[in-house]
Amino acid sequence: MPWKRGVVLKSRRELMRMRAAGRVNALALAAAVAAVRPGVTTAELDAAAAEVLREHGAKPAFLGYPGPYPYPAVTTVCVNEELVHGIPGERRLKEGDIVSIDCGTILDGYVGDSAITVPVGRVSEQAQRLMDVTLEALWVGVAQMRPGRRTGDVSAAIQTHVEAQGFNVVREYTGHGVGRHMHEDPQVPNYGTAGTGLPLRAGMTIALEPMVLAGSPRTRVLQDQWTVASEDGRLTAHFEHTVAVTEEGPWVLTALEAPDLDAVEKLQYNYYFAGRFEPAAKS
Repeated sequence: MPWKRGVVLKSRRELMRMRAAGRVNALALAAAVAAVRPGVTTAELDAAAAEVLREHGAKPAFLGYPGPYPYPAVTTVCVNEELVHGIPGERRLKEGDIVSIDCGTILDGYVGDSAITVPVGRVSEQAQRLMDVTLEALWVGVAQMRPGRRTGDVSAAIQTHVEAQGFNVVREYTGHGVGRHMHEDPQVPNYGTAGTGLPLRAGMTIALEPMVLAGSPRTRVLQDQWTVASEDGRLTAHFEHTVAVTEEGPWVLTALEAPDLDAVEKLQYNYYFAGRFEPAAKS
């Protein structure tokens, strides 16, 4: 996949533009999550997100993305053992499934990128715990996003939290810088050593994305050449937010603010959309 090399620090104006893209991306994810129920196809979830992007004059960051062939959808949708990059299609969700939805939005030249995993109806205790731990790991990582800390602090915090709960983090896929490009430096793995890596500086914007497996950390790419699944067929979960490093603390750029939350207030993962942190910068 193409990667913009070199860390790009964003100005206040650029962060505000990224915030606008992040809000639209959150609204698209919220629409897809609201459509999750038994019997719905993964393509219908993709269509719900795509409609929100159209309504806001935004472009999908994923559609046409280079790979084994141009990515063919607006979102990636993964079910159960599928971890990332799942292509939406005719698969119908069933009671007890868990589904991960990842969306990227381009607005005014800047990218918002976030992902969420939700249950389809009532799920097993293990599935719920896996989702809970993965979301907790995201916030543990966000808490490290402060000037003077290092990318290794973020990675180590995520890994430590996940492994303490008996799960594993993926090795082959990482969080990443984001801005005018979908993938920028630095890469931020979900495992690492505290005190190592690149120093975090105000203006850095990183998509943190814990990708967690109930079993082995090993993965495999499916026949469609895009979808990544657990090698052992066990459950996986994926949460992601685009986060800015600021002097005041982490700023979650892909959260929703109070006026937006009415539409998603009944969702189980409303606190994901709302964000654990208050925005450090205000419009």
